[in-house]
Amino acid sequence: MSVSIYNNSSFTDSPYGLKLQQTIIASSSSVVIPTGINRVYAIVIGGGGAGSTQTTGGGGGGGAGGYSAGWTYASTSVTVGTGGTGTSTAGNGANGNPSIYGMVFAGGGSGALGLQAGAAAGATNAVSTATPNISYTGAPAGGSAGSAGTAAYATGAASGGSTGTLGGGVSTAGGSGVATTTGTQTGGFPARGVITGGGGAVGTAGLGTGGAGGTGDFFAGGAGSSGTGTSFGGGGGGAGISSAGSDGSGKNGGNGGDGGGGGGGASTLGTAGSGGRGEVRLYY
Repeated sequence: MSVSIYNNSSFTDSPYGLKLQQTIIASSSSVVIPTGINRVYAIVIGGGGAGSTQTTGGGGGGGAGGYSAGWTYASTSVTVGTGGTGTSTAGNGANGNPSIYGMVFAGGGSGALGLQAGAAAGATNAVSTATPNISYTGAPAGGSAGSAGTAAYATGAASGGSTGTLGGGVSTAGGSGVATTTGTQTGGFPARGVITGGGGAVGTAGLGTGGAGGTGDFFAGGAGSSGTGTSFGGGGGGAGISSAGSDGSGKNGGNGGDGGGGGGGASTLGTAGSGGRGEVRLYY
C-alpha cells in the first residue's frame, strides 16, 4: 500500500500538499486567504539590523533578522518588519523590526554597537550583546559567541574589534569593525547561514578592505570596499533570503539583502548600510 503525502484526507484544509501561495513584503490588514483554508504554514523573517559608522576607524555590521516557520491559523493581518536604516552619524546602528503572521513571529536583527557587530535575531528581537538567541521552535541558543566554529541558531556578535569569523547559524551576526587607523587592515566577516549579517568596516591610512557580507544559502553577501586611505573600507551587506547583499562603496556600507540581511559597517563617518526588510511566506 502506498501513501502520498500530497493527498492526505487528515489535512482537510490542504488536501493536495503545500505550495507557496503568497510572499508578503509589507505590513497589511487585508491578507486574503481562500474560503475553507483554516490554517497555513508560514515562514516569517524579521528585518535586518543596520551597520554603524565611526568618527575614526570602522563600524560593525548589522545582525541578520530572525527566521521562524510553523503552522498557524489563517489571519487577515500581517506585520512585516522593516530593516534598520543606516546613517552617517557616529554611534550604534538601528535595530531591525520584528515580523509576525498569526502565531508565528521572528525578531529583528540588532544594529551594530559601535565597533561591535550586531547580533542575529531569533524568535524575538536580538539583544545588542554577544548573546546568541533562541529559535521560534525552542532550539537552544547555542554556545558563547565570538569563537570560530561555534554554531548557534541565531549567533551573537564577537567582542568589539575582533576580525575573526563566527560560528554559523540559521541567522548570523555581523562582522566586527576595526579601530586601528594605520597599516593594512581587514574588516570582520560573518559566518555562513540562511540569512547573514553585514561585514565590518575599516578606516585606515594604509590599505583597508571592508569585510564581506555573509554568504547565505541562497544568495551571496556584498563585497567589502578596498583601497588605500580612509575613503575606502566599507563593509558589504549580508545576504537575505530573497536577494544578495550589496557591495560596500568607498567608505560606505552595503545594504543587506531583502529578507533579513544585515547592513554593512561604514568607516570614518561614511553612511552605514541599512538592513534588508523582512518578509512573510504563506503556504497552503
